[in-house]
Formats: sequence, C-alpha cells, structure tokens
Amino acid sequence: MDPTTDNAGITGDPDTARASLEALRAEIAKAVVGQDPAVTGLVVALLCRGHVLLEGVPGVAKTLLVRALASALELDTKRVQFTPDLMPSDVTGSLVYDTRSAEFSFQPGPVFTNLLLADEINRTPPKTQSSLLEAMEERQVTVDGTPRLLPDPFLVAATQNPVEYEGTYPLPEAQLDRFLLKLTIPLPSRQDEIDVLTRHAEGFNPRDLRAAGVRPVAGPADLEAARAAVAKTTISPEITAYVVDICRATRESPSLTLGVSPRGATALLATSRAWAWLTGRDYVIPDDVKALALPTLRHRVQLRPEAEMEGVTADSVINAILAHVPVPR
Repeated sequence: MDPTTDNAGITGDPDTARASLEALRAEIAKAVVGQDPAVTGLVVALLCRGHVLLEGVPGVAKTLLVRALASALELDTKRVQFTPDLMPSDVTGSLVYDTRSAEFSFQPGPVFTNLLLADEINRTPPKTQSSLLEAMEERQVTVDGTPRLLPDPFLVAATQNPVEYEGTYPLPEAQLDRFLLKLTIPLPSRQDEIDVLTRHAEGFNPRDLRAAGVRPVAGPADLEAARAAVAKTTISPEITAYVVDICRATRESPSLTLGVSPRGATALLATSRAWAWLTGRDYVIPDDVKALALPTLRHRVQLRPEAEMEGVTADSVINAILAHVPVPR
C-alpha cells in the first residue's frame, strides 16, 4: 500500500499508523499515570469503531484519561456532564425556531463530534441514557423524523461510578450491549499514587494538558489505514469456533441469568483481531481472544442474585470459562 498523506502531514501507511497508535500510550502517560490497559482498550475500540465504558470510583482519572486521548488524537471532541436533569435533546440537538425566517432549524447537540465524552453517564435517568442508543448503533440521530448522520470516526467514551454508589441509575442491558468494551479503572498502586502527587507538587494542571506536553500523535488517516490493515488480519476457523465456544459457555453457566449474545461473540472476534494487529501479527491466536475476553464480555453477562451474594463476579465466571473451554492447537 502506498502511503497517503492528509493536510496535517500524517501518513496513512499501516506500519506508520501502528507506530502512531502505539505512541498514544507515551503521550497519554504525560497526563495519566499507570493506566496502560485502559489506553490499549481505547485504541482497540477506535480500531473496531466501537464504544467504551470506563468504570471506577470517583477520582481515579477516568475523565482525564479520555481528555488526554482526545488531545493526543487530531479528532474533534466534546464533553457532556450527565446529570439528573439532563434532557435527551441536550445530547442529540433540537429544532429551534428562527424568528427572522419564521422557520424551525436544527441545532446540533454535542453528539455531533468524533469523540464524545459522556461523563458519569449513570447519574442521568434511563430516558436520557437511551438518547445515545441510536447514535451508538446507527451512527445517526433522528430528530422530528429526519435522520442526520454523525461524523466518522465516532466514538462514545462513557465514564460511570460503580452501580452501588448513591445517585446512580444502572444502564439497561440494551445500552450496555452497545458498548464494545467495559474497562475497569482501579485505584493506583502506592508508587503510582506517589508519582501522581509528585506531578501535582511540581505544578501539573489536569485542566491544561498542553502545558503537560500532550500533543497530537495520530489522526484520521492513521485510523483509516489501521482499520484497513485490521480487516485483513486472518482469523482461522478454529479461532472462530473458540470464540463461539466461550460465548456459548456463558449461556450455560449456573452462575449467570444472562449469557453473551451473538453480538457479543462478534465483538470478541473484532477486538481480538484488533489486538493481534496492534501486537504486530496479521493473524489471530487464542491468547488474543483471552486477552480481550474480560473487557469485551464482562458487561454482557448478568449474575444470578444468589451467586452475587456469594461473592461471585462476572470476571471470575469468565475466567473460569476461559480455563475450562478447550484451546485450539
């Protein structure tokens, strides 16, 4: 493939695209300490045209992580703070009456962007949460019967506090299934927390990422070249069957009331493919599937109440299934 160059001078060559996307980690690390798995998950979602749900307690840099990603990419980005009084039209846009022309005109909402940061999405009621369903699935918004296409690329990066926190509304299963990945943001290790405090003591301002040195290192041309290369990554019939066996095993688990749907199986195949390409291979191996199984499937299963009371988690069920399902040779 001959490299193509956009106006910003960023090449569309697959090898250059891979290097640029890998450089995102180093660039984001200028603002966020010790969250490499989450950064990798966001890059995988970009490659798969998927959306990401980031879950963690308040104060673990979920919002900062997405803002740093936006700063390291040459993409338009907007942020919506989801609150209990937020209305669907505040997200999608609405018709506004123009007194000069005596006509209604459409005023686009913040969803018309490349990277939408939906901050604390589970603090708004289900009616407003559902305003994103069409946008996430169909890449369009319908207002007054008229569909309006969203830009490409389009990614929703939503943050949420754990569902047991006061003032949260659990996302409905239909919307959870629209997220390609659910990434958990843990509390930092002791050393990472020391590094965070040291940066702040030295003058780091999380509201001024440019002062921290975060610069664009990848853009739309890189994403297009990368996606084209990912689409050519080989998946053997044995790997396809392995993904299916894992997902079918969740439907038979005694600890679950809801297993992974065929949509979830398709998602696992896509994320495994993207991860294989990111690691420098043009074919998928079982380890790729295992590496992406938890973030791709954990939000697509539902625990039985009695299993939850016994301390069973979605991650522990999926890990048990991965240990049990035969791995292709």
